Amino acid sequence: MKKTILATFLVSTLLLGGCAQTTSGGLSGNRSQLMLVSEAEVNAQADKAYTEVLTDAKNRGVLNVNKKQYQRVNNIAKKLIKVAPEFRADCANWDWEVNVLTEDTVNAWCMAGGKIAVYTGIIESLNLTDDELAVVIGHEMAHALKEHTREQASQAMLKQGAMQIASIFGASNTAVSLGGILADVGLMLPFSREHEAEADAVGLELIYKAGYDVDAGANVWRKMQQLNANEPMEILSTHPSSSDRIANLEKMAQDLKTFGKVQG
Repeated sequence: MKKTILATFLVSTLLLGGCAQTTSGGLSGNRSQLMLVSEAEVNAQADKAYTEVLTDAKNRGVLNVNKKQYQRVNNIAKKLIKVAPEFRADCANWDWEVNVLTEDTVNAWCMAGGKIAVYTGIIESLNLTDDELAVVIGHEMAHALKEHTREQASQAMLKQGAMQIASIFGASNTAVSLGGILADVGLMLPFSREHEAEADAVGLELIYKAGYDVDAGANVWRKMQQLNANEPMEILSTHPSSSDRIANLEKMAQDLKTFGKVQG
């Protein structure tokens, strides 16, 4: 009886966190998202992590050292930030930041609250045009606009609660561990791929509204595919396969050019 009450309490606590809608425009603008972690908490953690990254980069002499490259990234980001409120009105009040790190890392990201970092490695390795660079930045901004980090944290919290409930009802350690692995492959990783696909769609519509060439979306992933010849199996990856991604981006680009919006 006590186990049942405790299990019910855990489930109720997890689910009463409720759902939220982060954006009001673009693809999946009205999608309901499970949010068990507060926006303030995620933003505070993002600010702390961003400060640590910038401090480290500054100490190593790799923060915004190429002024011309920084200005290029910043100009593109500003155009995207300007149209971002069409997807999410409150982001007009975010404390957006844009920084460039001179490293070979082929990456870029945008933390919760609009903290953007672009590594020179992705610009140079892929020889990105302005349109292609806009695709990369727009995709990362879409993750922040949709609060994917907060949603992922909420999913992890939900999974942890389920694991605790299994232990309460006497599941063996082996069974619980196996449950965690299955949850990762069957829930958390596909969920991440869903986020990537959503960020592709919202990001592409974002660059469209900012006046960039939407055909650049598929071009970026053709270049990425050439750079990463040996991809992991999609079922064990947090990203869609490059071939699927290219096909989806081509379709979305055509929709945007034909209808002015991504078709569901």
